[in-house]
Amino acid sequence: MMLRLQADGCHNINLVTPTHYAPHILKALDVDANRGLRLPIVYNTCGWERIDVLALLDGVVDIYLPDFKYWDSDMAAAYSAGAESYPEITRQALLEMHRQVGVAKPTEDGVMQRGLMIRHLVMPNSVSGSESVVVWIAENLPKDTYVNIMAQYTPAHQAYDFPEISRRITGDEYQKVVQRAKAAGLTNLDIQGHWWLQS
Repeated sequence: MMLRLQADGCHNINLVTPTHYAPHILKALDVDANRGLRLPIVYNTCGWERIDVLALLDGVVDIYLPDFKYWDSDMAAAYSAGAESYPEITRQALLEMHRQVGVAKPTEDGVMQRGLMIRHLVMPNSVSGSESVVVWIAENLPKDTYVNIMAQYTPAHQAYDFPEISRRITGDEYQKVVQRAKAAGLTNLDIQGHWWLQS
């Protein structure tokens, strides 16, 4: 399938939530690399990754595309079952991902070939700790680290059991995070909520 995607002109192989298949993926990539696979490998993950698993991917993955969902362990545990260790593990994972692939920079034709691309979803009432997240990135990774500040939070299903996250974010909430990221010195921001920055 990967070789077929390459033949069809795809820009990369995007592995989504792949960690529980990591051994199988590594074996398949080894086989296909010997058959001519040359596309960049994207590891598209929630960010909650063990360092020993990431070590196996060193030299294999070209682009890491992790989320940094929560700053606070209590919030992580409240809104994602059993995820109290998410913030600390993810911070360590991001450092290792950066060590492996560095800063994401597109080629002249705008296609990303290598690097770390972090996503952060702004949630209502600051429950994801967005300002702390962007400050940590600015203080622990290069200032030109790619950071996608996402505006599309939409409550569904059990989110309505929690009044604090039972609505979409406001323009002011999003704008505050963007301004904090810029003030912290981050220079490579993917700002999704341009239409809200007018408010």
